[in-house]
Amino acid sequence: MVEFRPFRALRPLPQHAAEIASLPYDVMDSAEARLEVERHPLSFVHVEKPEVDLPAGTDPHDPEVYAQARANLDSYVERGLMAQDAAPLFYAYRQTMDGRAQTGLVGLAAVDEYLSGVIRKHELTRAEKEADRIRHVDACNAHSSPVFLTYRHRPALDVVVARVTAGMPAYDFVADDGVRHELWLLADLGDVAAVRDAFAALPNLYVADGHHRTASAAKVGLLRREQHPDHTGEEEFNFFMAVVFPDDQLRILDYNRVVRDLGMTVEDFLGRVGERFEVTPVPEPARPRRTHEFGMYLAGGWYRLVPRRDTWDVSNPVAALDVSILQDALLDPILGIGDPRTDTRIDFVGGIRGLDELVRRVDSGREAVAFALFPTSMDELLSVADAGEIMPPKSTWFEPKLRSGLFIHPLD
Repeated sequence: MVEFRPFRALRPLPQHAAEIASLPYDVMDSAEARLEVERHPLSFVHVEKPEVDLPAGTDPHDPEVYAQARANLDSYVERGLMAQDAAPLFYAYRQTMDGRAQTGLVGLAAVDEYLSGVIRKHELTRAEKEADRIRHVDACNAHSSPVFLTYRHRPALDVVVARVTAGMPAYDFVADDGVRHELWLLADLGDVAAVRDAFAALPNLYVADGHHRTASAAKVGLLRREQHPDHTGEEEFNFFMAVVFPDDQLRILDYNRVVRDLGMTVEDFLGRVGERFEVTPVPEPARPRRTHEFGMYLAGGWYRLVPRRDTWDVSNPVAALDVSILQDALLDPILGIGDPRTDTRIDFVGGIRGLDELVRRVDSGREAVAFALFPTSMDELLSVADAGEIMPPKSTWFEPKLRSGLFIHPLD
C-alpha cells in the first residue's frame, strides 16, 4: 500500500510562473546560474543556487549560502510573487518536449515508506551531496524542488488525470529550452479521494530521478522527529514532495561516457577491445540501434561494438545492463577504471547533448575515447529496483527535467 497525500503548495501567482520556474540545482554550475538570473531576474535559481546573490567565488556550501536560500524564498512571498494554497490539493503537471508529453501528479510521499523500501531506489547516493540537500531543506524549512517518482501505470489514475487536464490549466508556458509546462489543480474532493485510493492500491513507487533529494528529505524528517519527540507522524516533515509519473509515459535518454586517456597506443587498445567485442569501423556516427550494442569514437573515427556472448551474466539484471557490460568488459579491465563514481579519468555526457558532443570532446584532445550507449529502459530500471539491486552510477538520464519553483512544500 502506497500513501500519497495532497498538500498546501506554496507556488507562484500565475502571471509570474514562467519567470520564476527554473531548472533544478543539479544541472547547472554556479557560473551558469549567474547567467540564468541575469536573463530571468525572478528565477527560482535564487533559491536553488543562492550563491548567485553572494560574491563570486563564495563556497556553495558556506553557511551563508543556505541562509541566503531561506531569505530568497521568504522574499518571493513578501513581494507578493508566491502564495500558499488555502487547502490541501493534488496537482497535475504536464511537460511536453519535442511533441511528446508526460503528465504526473504532484503530492506528498511518506518518509517511512522510503525507509521501509515501499518506495524503491536503484542508485547509491554520495554523502557530500546528501549533506548539501539536508542543509538546504533544513535552512529553507521547505522542500524547494520535487523528487521524480514513477509507478506501473494504472487506468484508474489515467481516468482522473485525463478528466482534470481536459480543463484550463493554472499555468501554461514554454521555457527557454522549448519544453512546455502546464499545471492543473485537483480541488474536487472526489478526484482527491480517487487519487489517494488508486495509489493505496499500488504495491510500490520507484525513484526515477532525485535519489539525493529523496535520501536527504528522509534524513531531515528523522532529524525533525528527534527535535520533536512528541511528534504524531502527521507533521509535514514526515512527508516529501514528489511528482509521480506513470512508467509508460517516461523517456530515458542515453548516458554516455568519455575517458581522458588510453594508457596505451590506439592499435593496442583496439586489439584488446577486439578480444571482448566485435569491432566494426563505420563511416557515420555509431548511435546504438538496440541494447547490447555500443558506439565508440576514437582517433577521428566511429566503431560499432557488440559484446561477445560470454561477456555478461544473462541471469543478473544488473550485470545485463549495457552500462554494466561496458564497465565490466572494457572500462575496468582494459582502461583500469575500477570505480566510475570516483575515478577522475572518466566523465559522463547526457544524451540530450547528442553524439556531436562526444566528437567535440575527443577531437579537442580533452578526451581520448568516447562511448555511446543505448538508453536504459524503464523495464530494466523497475526490474533492478524490484530485485533490491543497485544500478551503476550514471545509468539513466531523464528528459525533460522537472522545473523547480512551480510548487514548494513548507515543512510547517
